[in-house]
Amino acid sequence: MKNNKKSIIYFLIGLSTLFSLSCKKDFNEVNTDPLGKSTVKPEQLLASSLVNILSTNMVRNRNFNNELMQVTVDISDADGKVFRYDLRRTLADYTWNNWYVSLTDIKDIYTISSQPATLNKSYQGISLILQAWIYQLLTDTYGDVPYTEANKGHLGIYEPIFDKQKDIYADLIAKLAEANELLKTGTSISASSDPVYSGDVAKWRRLANSLRLRLLLRISGKSEVAQATIATIKEMIDTNPANFPLMESSDQTAKILWNGTESSTDVYSSPFMVNVRPVDFRGVAICDYFLGKLVTWTDPRVDPTLGTNSVPRWAIGRGTDGYVGVPSGYAAGVDVIKQAYFYSQGQLISGTTYYPTLQTDKYTGIIMNSAEVYFILAEAAAKGWISRNTVSHYYDEGMFQAINYWLPTYTRAKFAAFQTAANLKWNSALPLDNLTGGNSQMEMIHQQKYYANFLVDFQQWIEYRRTKHPVLPTGPGLVNGGRMPARLFYPIITQSTNPTNYAKAVASQGADDINTNVWWQKP
Repeated sequence: MKNNKKSIIYFLIGLSTLFSLSCKKDFNEVNTDPLGKSTVKPEQLLASSLVNILSTNMVRNRNFNNELMQVTVDISDADGKVFRYDLRRTLADYTWNNWYVSLTDIKDIYTISSQPATLNKSYQGISLILQAWIYQLLTDTYGDVPYTEANKGHLGIYEPIFDKQKDIYADLIAKLAEANELLKTGTSISASSDPVYSGDVAKWRRLANSLRLRLLLRISGKSEVAQATIATIKEMIDTNPANFPLMESSDQTAKILWNGTESSTDVYSSPFMVNVRPVDFRGVAICDYFLGKLVTWTDPRVDPTLGTNSVPRWAIGRGTDGYVGVPSGYAAGVDVIKQAYFYSQGQLISGTTYYPTLQTDKYTGIIMNSAEVYFILAEAAAKGWISRNTVSHYYDEGMFQAINYWLPTYTRAKFAAFQTAANLKWNSALPLDNLTGGNSQMEMIHQQKYYANFLVDFQQWIEYRRTKHPVLPTGPGLVNGGRMPARLFYPIITQSTNPTNYAKAVASQGADDINTNVWWQKP
């Protein structure tokens, strides 16, 4: 027995020595990048970062935003159903983690393109745009978040402070103003590196100013910044529009067109194809609110007689039985109308007809669309902040661009006829606002903006929190006191890895609760 123990000890010593010598001998060879690259170029980081962010946004748009905003409703009586405002803490982790990870590469694009050997102002500007886009999502979703010290683990900052949303917004708006100036020069970039605009720097500049308008409008209700914010909007639209070009048509919409394949190794595969099983994708019903108005209007986005190749873009119906939506917020245990149609391909209950599915649709990868810009301008004009054009012009153009994005061959003549038949022409006689359920100018604008923002990350939810439009029906099964959640919880891991700054954020902003308003929501 003793001899066996000695043998084992000698063997382990010998093995350890062998590994030690081997590591010393081959260390440099083993730890050398086999591709021979010690540096990276901005164009090598852009496409993958964009796809990762859009993938995150589309997944959570589908199972979070759409459920809250009565686009879809999950047919289930299980706990933790978003459409009932029953939010679990774990919902917070996915977006927080993925957005912050993506920011590392986005910030590296700016750093690399600022070095003398790789200087490129256009990549700098694009990096600033994308930083503003991601941080806007972060702060609007959670409130105060790590910003000035975020993504600095390589500098030894492992517990970043949480910046106040007011300060974050001010810096994001400044970043977008800087991006506008950087992109003026039109420094060329690799077309193949840019899945959004194929190297068209002028379109990136339009996105910078359009996104800036979104942020300015979002904080325009805060008295402490309202005057300066409205003045900036007026400068961009009335005083000096040539210096602030905006997205004006659906071909300028910021998007990635997916190729429709199922390959997870293909950088442009739709996240709906890669991340969602077909059976799950078609397992949620279109909500009665979202569907009902489209059907009443005979909207071309669901009317098979007006869609591409006589097929609707957004949904499938139930043949001669027509379209049937499911009411959101239904009470647990209630047998809701399950003969609803779903926005996915597949044979469903009772004589379903087949149509192309959004799961493979190449148009779903939207960053920001031109229609939203027009509805921003419509709101600003209705409130008397700008006068370059009429409210009616902006409203009509927003509606047309929203449809034209999904139906590129849709003509203005068809739109005019549709708008008249659906009784959707602008009505300046309405009161500016009305939150009691009656119609108003804000309800008209934001109802159409709601449809324009279909599939656009969390924008429907965020805009509802700002405006309370469109006025949504409330179901009997809602929890949380029937209150629309105002934010997401901070991730659990943040509480354990950054406890001091987490505690400070909660003390400053308010309880880590879904009903705590973020800065721009507070009176």
